[in-house]
Parts: sequence; structure tokens; C-alpha cells
Amino acid sequence: MIRHINNNWILLGILAVSVILRIAAVIYLGNSVTELPGAFDQISYHNLALRVSEGFGFSFSEGWWPMTAAGEPTAHWSYLYTIYLATVYGITDLFTSPLPVVARLIQAILVGILQPLLAYLLGREIFDKSTGLVAAALMALYGYFIYYSATLMTEPFYITAILSSLYLAIRLSRSSPKSYLKYAIGLGLAIGIAVLLRQVYLLFVPFLFAWVFWASRKQLARSAIKPLLIASAIILLTILPATVYNYLRFDQFVLLNSNAGFAFFWSNHPVYGTQFYSLLPAEMGLYTDLVPPDLLRLNEVELDRALLVRGLEFVIEDPVRYLLLSISRIPIYFTFWPTSDSSLVSNIARVGSFGVLLPFMLFGLFFALSRRKDKKIPLLQHPISLLILFASVYSSIHLLSWSLIRYRLPVDAVLIVFAGLGVGQIVRRLNINQLKHKAIQPSKKVGLFNRAHNE
Repeated sequence: MIRHINNNWILLGILAVSVILRIAAVIYLGNSVTELPGAFDQISYHNLALRVSEGFGFSFSEGWWPMTAAGEPTAHWSYLYTIYLATVYGITDLFTSPLPVVARLIQAILVGILQPLLAYLLGREIFDKSTGLVAAALMALYGYFIYYSATLMTEPFYITAILSSLYLAIRLSRSSPKSYLKYAIGLGLAIGIAVLLRQVYLLFVPFLFAWVFWASRKQLARSAIKPLLIASAIILLTILPATVYNYLRFDQFVLLNSNAGFAFFWSNHPVYGTQFYSLLPAEMGLYTDLVPPDLLRLNEVELDRALLVRGLEFVIEDPVRYLLLSISRIPIYFTFWPTSDSSLVSNIARVGSFGVLLPFMLFGLFFALSRRKDKKIPLLQHPISLLILFASVYSSIHLLSWSLIRYRLPVDAVLIVFAGLGVGQIVRRLNINQLKHKAIQPSKKVGLFNRAHNE
């Protein structure tokens, strides 16, 4: 009972530290919205939210990235996150003016609590409470998550939704036919929110469902398909309003956002050769210059689809180049060392977070695979395999398209669970060695007794 209470107090302390650090990041960034390292998208979301809160809808007052004309509808950006910002701006505008700092603060407090809590729940569910507590602490102190928690971007809520979906998927796989309903509903909502924030998560959903179906065969027997159908229905219901809204605006079917074609076209253009750059060098021109002139007459949605077709043609025409180009993205995606083209803050955040924890992530992953206590459960049905599956599939998606360090952050969040296991095992081994060392050392009293006896 005492240990249980202590664990709860430790977790509360971790959550408090997490929130305080993220509030400090909010204070540092303040109320202004400027270009920040790895966070330029916040300027787009800020301006789009202002337009929505002022009654102009999802559009920009001037030509905007990627190739959206002034006053024209855009589906490039997350509707859900824009609505969140626009709502906060609208409320604060009633009293003073639109206040980005309030949106930052609400966001930082929410994810400051939820992300470490979900790391704890995942660690406890898969391994034990100690691993969960260490994972929560590492999540709370992780430099990247502290920084991005205060930026006006989808990353903080998106990562939280992904962690929620993975946890609920594990709980669903272990539930009984009488208790699966709440987990199925929760899973559908978590995936729906993640997809509304960034549609790329849709590509992983079939893998997630396949794992749940495979892992829950014994618990749910033939009913394993029912909770997945429920989750699927909820996902469709969350997406449907955006789809209908897009049809009304563009007079054609657009599931969610119009950004996949732009990303795939630009990330695989022959201008790169076989060496990818996360930001196109000036000597290679501008991204907009790469778009064929005959496509410029199209609206944003039509252009996105046309560029996706062109991007796929690049792959078909030269698959070897595409393979080499994808391989060149690996060091960009997994960068953990300081680089000359990054700011001091970025280098410190990178090395102090992913650089420090990467060895513990790898050790924890190795330990989890080689020293599993519950080896009666096949590995492919064990929750460990779900985390590995996500890290592998999600990383592959970005290695085959556009690689940025911040695109790797959801994978970092999942690997922190393994880092919690790795750090915990190292601490335990050090404690055991210390106890063994003390046990073999003769006490002073015994030494004096032996010396007196010999004399």
C-alpha cells in the first residue's frame, strides 16, 4: 500500500515538473508568432486561424504555401487544429485581442499532463510500474517535446493522440467480449483525432487493426472483428464532416487534406538526384519552380492530385534512383548529432534529447526482445511488437517521402517506453552489484574480532 501511494506521488511529481517546463517554454515563446527552427508551420496555422476567427473561412489573405492563391479555399492544413486556434483567438478577442500565448498555454498544460501519463500507462501495461514511471520522467524532460508543446503546430496533440491509440489498442487486445466496447470507442476517437491532425496516420491504421485482430484472437475469439468495426465507424464519423465540407468547397471528393501530392512530388523530384535535402538548397531553385507550368491553372486540390501522379511517375521511371534517394534520407531522419546549419538551441535540444536517449532506447528494445518474462505469448501478439510495428512503418513512410527530424518525433515518443525499460534495468543492475559488493566485504567488527583472535 505504501509503495502504491509513493508511486502515485512520484507520478504526480513528474506531471508537475512536465507542466512547469512546458509553461516555461510558453513564457519563452510568448505572444508573438515568428519563424522558429523546425516550426515555420506555426505561422501558417496562426494566419489561417485569424482568417477563420474573422469570418473569412479557411483561406489566406495573400498567396500562401504551398501554392494557394489569395482568398482561395485551402485544405492543405489541419481543420481540427485550425479550429482549436480560431476558437481560442475568438474567445480572447472578446476581451482584448487574439492571444496566441493563451493557445500555447492551454496546449502546453494538456500535453504536459497527457504525454507523460500515457508513457507511464504504456510502460506499466507492457512491462511494469517502475518502467512506466521512468518512461514518464523521460517524456517530461525530453527537450523536443518541451519545445514543441509551446509551438502552434499539430505535433503536440498529434503525438498525444498516437500514444492514446496505441495504449487503447493494447487494452482492446487484452479485453474480454464483455468489456471491449469502451476500448473500441476510445480507439476510434483517438485514431480519428490523430488523422484529423495529420492524415498520414491513416497509412498506419490498417497495420494497427491487423495487430489488434491477431493479438486479440484468444480473448475475443470470433468477436475480434466487432470492436474493429465499431472503431472504424467512429473514425469515419470523425472524418465525414471534413469530407463533406471539402466537397462543398471544391465540388469534388477530398477525404481530408490536400498535401500528400505536394509532399511526394517535391520529395522525389529528379532535381535531387540520389541525395535528399530536408530543405531545398538555393542553388537548386524554389519548390514552386519545380511544378510543371501546365499544372499552374489548377486549384489546390486538383494540383495536389496531379503532383501525386507525377511523383509516382518519378518512381516508376527510375526506381533505382528512388531507392538510393530514400536511403539518403536515413541520416536526415535519425540525426542526433549537432550540425553546422542548425541553431545553438536546436543542437542542444537534439543532442540533449534523442542523442542522449538513443542508446537507452536501443538497449531497452534489445532487453525487451531477449529477456521477455511472458515468452508464452508469441512475439507478434505481444504489445512490444505493436510499438516496433509503429516505429518501423511510420519511419518507412517518411523515408519513402519527406524526411524531417520533427516527423520522427512520434517515433521518439514510442521509443521512450523502451528507454524507460533500458534505464530501469541499468539502475537495477547497478543496485544489485552494489548490494553484492557490500555482501562480500567483511564488516569492521568481524575484521577486529578476527585480528584479536589471531593475536
